[in-house]
Amino acid sequence: MTIEVERPVALVTGAGGDIGRAIALRLARVSAAVGIIDIDEGAAAETARLIEAEGCKAMAIRADVSSGSETAAFVEAIEERLGPIGIFANNAGIEGVVAPLHEYPDDIFDRLLQVNVKGVFLGLKHVLPKMIPRGQGAIVNTASTSAIRGRAGLAGYVASKHAVLGLTRTAALEVLGTRIRVNAILPGPIESRMIRELDLQVRRGSAALRRAGSAPYGRPEDIANVVAFLASDDAAHVNGAAWVVDAGMTVP
Repeated sequence: MTIEVERPVALVTGAGGDIGRAIALRLARVSAAVGIIDIDEGAAAETARLIEAEGCKAMAIRADVSSGSETAAFVEAIEERLGPIGIFANNAGIEGVVAPLHEYPDDIFDRLLQVNVKGVFLGLKHVLPKMIPRGQGAIVNTASTSAIRGRAGLAGYVASKHAVLGLTRTAALEVLGTRIRVNAILPGPIESRMIRELDLQVRRGSAALRRAGSAPYGRPEDIANVVAFLASDDAAHVNGAAWVVDAGMTVP
């Protein structure tokens, strides 16, 4: 007799972007339903449509992850409409601009911290209280290789991704002794709108942003596959880890 294993509900923020969409589509293979969050309502709806075309239930919500009230609302909505969140891909983020630190615009720096840091913090703050009473769940925060190295011209982005890694490690320690795990994925350059925009700024002479080595850009699916692993029972003993996915570009 085959025992049917209950599939978890997944929640993915920033799911309208290239990496977020790939994560959502990958998690749809192992989930009962996927909650799709993005500030771009049309992009969120398209991701949901693609997931439903694959036979998985999806729910798209337009929300700003840097808003505490909007984050609380979409977490409640997903739990009420789809069921208990078992997997949370805390993925939403922005890139800012490329500029020397002494010329970096204050407003863009502030917005990076609001989305990339406060957004991750709020996701953890509102999803963990759902998971903790149930004693299980997997959270994967999207950081970057910029969380473990400096990059000229990317002061705001680098600072924000260092903070994401710090939040990951703090949350991981706070759930010790439960079946909840909190890890971070650190993508290198991935073929996406974000990296194309940064490359364009460099070519325009905004600042010196250099790729280390000659490894090719990765695919969004390369990140999605590792997120799926970290969210699975195969990674049951992995907590507080920083998983670099960059084809070796950050190897010392």
